[in-house]
Amino acid sequence: MGVYNGPLMGQVAVPVDFPGVSVVIPAFNEESAIEKVVAELLGVCTDAGIDFEIIVVDDGSTDRTAERLQDKPVHVIRHPENRGYGASIKSGVAMARFPWILITDADGTYPVSEIPKLLGNTGHYDMIVGARTGADVNIPLIRRPAKWMLTRFANFMAQTKIPDLNSGFRLFRKSSFLRFANIYPSGFSLTTTITLALLTNNHPVKYVPVNYYKREGRSKIRPLRDTYNFFLLVIRTALYFDPLRVFFPPALFLLLLGILVSIYEILAFRNITTVATIILFAAFQTVIMGLLADLIVKSRR
Repeated sequence: MGVYNGPLMGQVAVPVDFPGVSVVIPAFNEESAIEKVVAELLGVCTDAGIDFEIIVVDDGSTDRTAERLQDKPVHVIRHPENRGYGASIKSGVAMARFPWILITDADGTYPVSEIPKLLGNTGHYDMIVGARTGADVNIPLIRRPAKWMLTRFANFMAQTKIPDLNSGFRLFRKSSFLRFANIYPSGFSLTTTITLALLTNNHPVKYVPVNYYKREGRSKIRPLRDTYNFFLLVIRTALYFDPLRVFFPPALFLLLLGILVSIYEILAFRNITTVATIILFAAFQTVIMGLLADLIVKSRR
């Protein structure tokens, strides 16, 4: 396969027959940074020598986000009210005309100059994620503990190491995205969902280290509420694709607890009481529910 080496490529090789990319940017009250982000995107994609389009989804902004783009060569989709990050991505993908989709944020946090790094892996992967593990990463301290716990939890559910679960800077095949379109949420957790959906269904995913800069403007993340929703989402997605991964740990815990309680009761009272029986029965029920859920998932596939 031949390669193209444009001015910004460095050591990165992009397939010469790359079919083109639709860049989708969700934006909600981002008038302070959107022009700069779009200008950088235009420069990088033009220098890379690829076919591309830029789609900005103005998600019910109350500032001048859309007005800032009036003289720019981009498509602007306007939601009459704020519908959420995930809803914006879905609107952009629906309008996209190229088979590859690249998403990035409108606040200037992601290094769009690293796009060629992502494009260089399109021949082998269904999704390439710009993982925020570079030398210059500015994730607020208040979000780091929850992010660490959430990532470890998702690693267990997906049975693989995930360097960055919910990076908003990623490139994926439109066909792979649409395969799971019916389960994507409308909020920030869309990126988490597509990560788990592709990994648990054996789609090849590549992680490329990138920097993460301090954002311009005010963050839309609500740490406590969004972290809680992320945890629920990981469990829900695992139930959808691999339910035994959810049911087996509590079933094993209940079984061990029931055995320990039974041993204690036999030694102390020479009899097994109702407490131990209930715990062991709960373990049995949990296993049966997990097996039934797994059977449903397998038959649906």
